[in-house]
Amino acid sequence: MSKSTATTAPEPSGSAGPSKSFIVGNLAACSFLWGSSYLFIKLMAGEVAPWAIAACRGLLGAATLALFVMARGQSPLPRRHELRHWLVLGTCNGWLPNVLVAYALIQLASGPAAMIQAAGPLVTALFAHVLFAEEQLSRRRLVGILVGMAGVAILVGPRVIEGGGTALSLLAMVGATLSYACANLYTRAVPPRAGDPIRLALGQQMVSGTGALLLTLTVSGWGALLALAPHWQAALALGVFATAMPVAFFMRLIRAAGPTRAAMTGYLVPAVAVAMGVLVLGETLELRQVIGGCIILAGVFLVSTAPAGGRAE
Repeated sequence: MSKSTATTAPEPSGSAGPSKSFIVGNLAACSFLWGSSYLFIKLMAGEVAPWAIAACRGLLGAATLALFVMARGQSPLPRRHELRHWLVLGTCNGWLPNVLVAYALIQLASGPAAMIQAAGPLVTALFAHVLFAEEQLSRRRLVGILVGMAGVAILVGPRVIEGGGTALSLLAMVGATLSYACANLYTRAVPPRAGDPIRLALGQQMVSGTGALLLTLTVSGWGALLALAPHWQAALALGVFATAMPVAFFMRLIRAAGPTRAAMTGYLVPAVAVAMGVLVLGETLELRQVIGGCIILAGVFLVSTAPAGGRAE
């Protein structure tokens, strides 16, 4: 995936690149829908194993996207030239980081884990700078990414300095962050004929959901899946609205606007999750969360409105 070959991925909006309204609109849609996933998971009140939740949302997301693909007159099964891309994305953006995060959080406090994961947009931007000519890391983009990280730190608050965790749990969290970054970069480099965002999203969810299902059956058995039955409304919303739809939007965003801009959802999702908790669950909103959210928005604005390519800014 060298810089000379990676730049052949298509820009759906033409040589001028996607409009700012396209970028902002898709960022907002992805962040709102993904951010709502925390709400649906909380509504399950900790009664369902995380493996089972991952399997449920993955398979329901895949089923939703499969129905959409069939409505377009296409087969939901992978074509020969798509299979490798589906396997890579379903692993790097699905079951593998889910397993690593679950393992890390057994010992690692949520604050440090959140900050490690918040480094994802920066990691993505650095690698994209090397791999893609149109993803040059300008001063404006770098400032925006660092501002966003600062906003996440304020949003997380005192939990940032929580202790706990072993070297392996820290490495697991770093591995999950790198896995997500690799998936973002890989999506941008997928050749045009295999780069339909909807089909990429479908393949990712098929592989991710199947991997999570096998893990659930191995670790907890069928009983873990039966525990979903009393929470079927939340599970359905999680799979359809908080998984299938944002994944499809996200694939479209990466293909059109590049991985650096798309990765900024990593900053917006925690802010949306906090807002949903306050509005729906009645959680307390602290001043630092308001300040952190505003700083995150400022960072995302700087990155999403920055000119593409390495033009002077």
